[in-house]
Amino acid sequence: MTSDFADALASGRPLVLDGGLSNQLESAGHDLSDALWSARLLAEDPGAITDAHLAYYEAGADVAITSSYQATFEGFARRGVDRRRATELLTLSVELARDAARRARASRPLWVAASAGPYGAMLADGSEYRGRYGLGAGELERFHRPRLEVLAAARPDVLALETVPDTEEATALLRAVRHLGVPAWLSYTVTGDRTRAGQPLEEAFALAGDAEEVIAVGVNCCAPEDVAGAVETAARVTGKPVVAYPNSGEAWDAQARAWRGRSSFAAERVRGWRAAGARLVGGCCRVGPEVITSIASGPASA
Repeated sequence: MTSDFADALASGRPLVLDGGLSNQLESAGHDLSDALWSARLLAEDPGAITDAHLAYYEAGADVAITSSYQATFEGFARRGVDRRRATELLTLSVELARDAARRARASRPLWVAASAGPYGAMLADGSEYRGRYGLGAGELERFHRPRLEVLAAARPDVLALETVPDTEEATALLRAVRHLGVPAWLSYTVTGDRTRAGQPLEEAFALAGDAEEVIAVGVNCCAPEDVAGAVETAARVTGKPVVAYPNSGEAWDAQARAWRGRSSFAAERVRGWRAAGARLVGGCCRVGPEVITSIASGPASA
């Protein structure tokens, strides 16, 4: 699949992703303890989301990932939001990132990635870090496809199929993204050399090798220590550009809904990730604008 974004990914300098949207919103004083997480603000305070995207663009990010990770028809329905309004909010998530790109003081191209989180994100119980929900690929495809259709219709530059915990859900997402007319990246959340559900990463990445719609594969929402090996495996198995945006290194306690431990994310790690094949590099949870600036301005960005 060809697109302006795919062309940018295939040539020229590596691209810098943003950092964690939720921690940027929390630092601005927003309470995200709700089951909808940052998606709640699509209805209640959309300007806050635009401001968060803008902070990352101005920090040096080339790509902003939308606030739709936890925005689903099912999740909105539990809050009394009907399908028409949910469609509007999903579309708005892309529009807000576009607005931030227009407002950013940048001479470089700026891109928008529409986030599609895993089924576990809708459950809001931490199960995206376990996978194996008891649903088959067909059921998961039926869950993902309607939301992906809405996001694709909003014309992002790329769909971010992210924080995927196992191969069953990856198979469903690869089916669901077919013929939408928008390229996608597929990124797993991993532990060591396996998906969160325990499948070998070689097997997991191989699923996307022949998927025309998928222009990059990789990992996100994992420990920084797990990135280098995963990047090498993804590049070797698929031959595609690799995306890498780990957490800060702290651990998420789903029961307490809090982060534990210390950060182990260091911008100097990025050189090794890029040497292994990473073309899209940024951060996920607890990685803020200051780290994105260090990635964008460091010697590895050249």
